[in-house]
Amino acid sequence: MKSTVEIATRDGRCPASVFRPDDQRSYPSVLVFMDGLGYGPPMEEIAARIADHGYVVLLPDLFYRSRPYERAHFSIFGDPEKRKAWGEKMGRANIANVMSDMTAFLDYLGAGQIGTTGYCMGGRLSLAAAGHFPDRIAACAAYHPGGLATDAPDSPHLLADKIKAKVYVGGASDDSSFDDAQKQRLDDALTAAKVDHTIETYPAKHGWVPSDTPVHDAAQAERHFQTMFALFDSVLKR
Repeated sequence: MKSTVEIATRDGRCPASVFRPDDQRSYPSVLVFMDGLGYGPPMEEIAARIADHGYVVLLPDLFYRSRPYERAHFSIFGDPEKRKAWGEKMGRANIANVMSDMTAFLDYLGAGQIGTTGYCMGGRLSLAAAGHFPDRIAACAAYHPGGLATDAPDSPHLLADKIKAKVYVGGASDDSSFDDAQKQRLDDALTAAKVDHTIETYPAKHGWVPSDTPVHDAAQAERHFQTMFALFDSVLKR
């Protein structure tokens, strides 16, 4: 069951969709951070699948500061001019802005611990949120993420000692945005902080989960759902 809402943030009103199982029972909550192509049906498909598994799912449009727009085609990243223009839109959904939005998102979901999952840039935001809101986020997933352990001052791996969530990261193979060096740096940081975590590399390309990308891999996308459900169920449904 899907409904739409607008959530008031410090910077405006963020459109979001809420997905619930088709009954009136109480369920744990999950927040989905969209990928860099923007809000659209492929992200809704993911959110609806999570809801069908027994969760209340909030899917905010993180590009609300740049509306109106339409979800981009994967090919824009091969066009320097289009990539630059879209990059400016993505830049407004940076960690600082989205962490500011998180207070409103969490208030909407109400009390209690939640799970988060994110894709591409959303994976970075998912891990950052676990560090910024450790008492609210109990399970954190990230799939084909980018920039989790860089030299940037806001790199999520620097928050490892604040994270209390159980963490699962599914990286893409041959992905310069989250290469082996970053995977090792992230693993070292989480291990040193004694965070319960798993980092795996899928035999798939960056962007394999959403159904509208040319690198979509149905088998690995299904595996992503199973690992995510195992993570959430082990923490939020125990």
